[in-house]
Amino acid sequence: MKQLLLLLIFIIFVTIPEASAQKRKKEQAYSSFTAGEYYDAIDLFKNAYSKTKKANKEARNDLVFMIAECYRLTNDPKNAETWYKLSVKSSNSKPEAEFWLAESLKKNGKYSLAVDEFKKYKQIAPSDARADQEIRACELADDWSRNPEAYKIDELKDVNSRESDFSPAYGRDDYGLIYFTTSRDGVAGKKTHGATGQNFTDIFESRVDKKSKWSTPVPVEGINTEFEEGTPSFSSDYKELYFTRCEVGKREKRGCIIMYTKKNGDKWNDPKNIKLLPDSLVTAHPSISKDGLTLYFVSDMAGGFGKKDIWKVTRLREGDIWSKPVNLGPDINTAGDEVFPYIREDGTLYFSSDGLIGIGGLDIFKAVPQPDGSWIVQNMKPPINSFADDFGIVFEGTNEKGIFSSTRKGKGNDDLYTFELPPLRFNVTGLVKDEKTGAPIPSSLVQLIASDGSNLQAETGTGGDFKFALKADVDYIFLASKKGYLNGKEKETTKGQDKSRDFMVTILLTAIDMPIELPNILYDLDKWDLRPESMVALDKLIETLDDNPNVTIEIMSHTDTRNTEEYNMVLSQKRAQSVVDYLVSKGIELDRLSAKGYGKISTKVVDATIAGQNPFLKVGTQLTEQFVNSLPTDEQKEIAHQINRRTEFKVLRTDYEPPKK
Repeated sequence: MKQLLLLLIFIIFVTIPEASAQKRKKEQAYSSFTAGEYYDAIDLFKNAYSKTKKANKEARNDLVFMIAECYRLTNDPKNAETWYKLSVKSSNSKPEAEFWLAESLKKNGKYSLAVDEFKKYKQIAPSDARADQEIRACELADDWSRNPEAYKIDELKDVNSRESDFSPAYGRDDYGLIYFTTSRDGVAGKKTHGATGQNFTDIFESRVDKKSKWSTPVPVEGINTEFEEGTPSFSSDYKELYFTRCEVGKREKRGCIIMYTKKNGDKWNDPKNIKLLPDSLVTAHPSISKDGLTLYFVSDMAGGFGKKDIWKVTRLREGDIWSKPVNLGPDINTAGDEVFPYIREDGTLYFSSDGLIGIGGLDIFKAVPQPDGSWIVQNMKPPINSFADDFGIVFEGTNEKGIFSSTRKGKGNDDLYTFELPPLRFNVTGLVKDEKTGAPIPSSLVQLIASDGSNLQAETGTGGDFKFALKADVDYIFLASKKGYLNGKEKETTKGQDKSRDFMVTILLTAIDMPIELPNILYDLDKWDLRPESMVALDKLIETLDDNPNVTIEIMSHTDTRNTEEYNMVLSQKRAQSVVDYLVSKGIELDRLSAKGYGKISTKVVDATIAGQNPFLKVGTQLTEQFVNSLPTDEQKEIAHQINRRTEFKVLRTDYEPPKK
């Protein structure tokens, strides 16, 4: 990656001190740097630094900064951090040294330290919006690293070397052949790249054998030259190949161009320059669409948004001349670098950027086209992205698996990594318990009812437990039943879940051997009309009756101990009947319901729940009129009266046959 990417970097012009003030080594260092030979310049600057007197602090500080710059531009953030730290300590430190120190810390995964340095840079250059974006990126990096996506990442050790290996492309529809860019031994060029210290890159190939092992990579015949070749992209039938060629010498740059070749039998024809732009302009990193009518590429031509942008050219049919380049716009391109585009069959674009919010240097982004021509762009997040450079991704067709490149710690500088999004797996583990006691209910029947039409059953174990495997994008109901209990249910859904997950549900069953209180059935004083909040609780009762279609119940209404027995019997009967009327209005059969008022004759016995909510009451106490009147405060008396004023139901039958519809 370093070679092809660095060849696209603008030549950085630096102010060279007057020759009379420079020694030969220093002049050579600046000359190499100006020519983009950053790797060669490192030792020259270090040599000049060692020969510069300590008293000449300004000259020494300039050299420290230049050494740091060289390490940054050769993509060595570890050493860049060391030298930028020295640079910012000087009294005449350059503002950009502070920024690049922060960037180096970020690329080394030291996010909290990077934030501190970005904040220092903000004080120096408050108008530079990059600092705020980078601080936000560091904050997101911590969050994303703690909650990674579900992709499984493995180094492609069979293919990687100690040199750079990057930007793969599948060469067959069974994905058993890959072409990729490499600077390993065996390349055609004999020169060493002054910007990286490595060989010029070539395109190599590797094939997978019957044991799923990749073969030893070999150069692709008919493609490579003494110059640099890389970033291959195949047509959908794998018979056409686009790639980048950068014609460079030791101290000259002739630019990068996109080459095209077509397969003739088992061999490639002589590659030709497709001449998208004049030779003086850079075109690189091609990616051809499935229909062969759109070609995406990278260029630093005028009219873009930053350093290197992603552009496209189109044609109406194969063989036509390509259109004028069109920039993909500000959704994709930034003031930074956007490189290594890859277009999928569905039109989704993947690319790398250091100008969008990311967690490292280059991050891989996914861009989905919209009907209005805009793009929705998302960071691929860890583990696809890391604090290193991540780029050059390719997919196995429509599958969420493939290969990408990264400078994260591997065998060499740039390495290839496979990725795969495992199929989503969902399970539910549940417990069936007694609602009142919390005790598990063994041997209860649990029925799974799914929105996709599937229906399963399981019996709970001795601990009241059950387990089901679930499918993706399905709604589920878990209905539990046991003789002597009302049926209970819980709901779950796997819709909208983008990660595998184990669900936990608890289904509470209510025993039918005792009356069951309906909470929050409230009336105004001396009234029997249902208040709105009462209807919420009754709607839950309707759901219970729907889940238990063979049950008939008696609605039981109780008053407190105040007023006469006759008055309370009439009032409680009317209140019970109001509940029945509401249930019937909601579709419950009348012959499943009966209403009975109990007045004040059946006072409540304090249970553990009531005692827990009201410490002045003890478990087992009957809230008789005499007891309530003995309570010391009006507040406690009113609480006791409220407990007595309740609506309950009891199960009369469990063999009711609903009318046939």
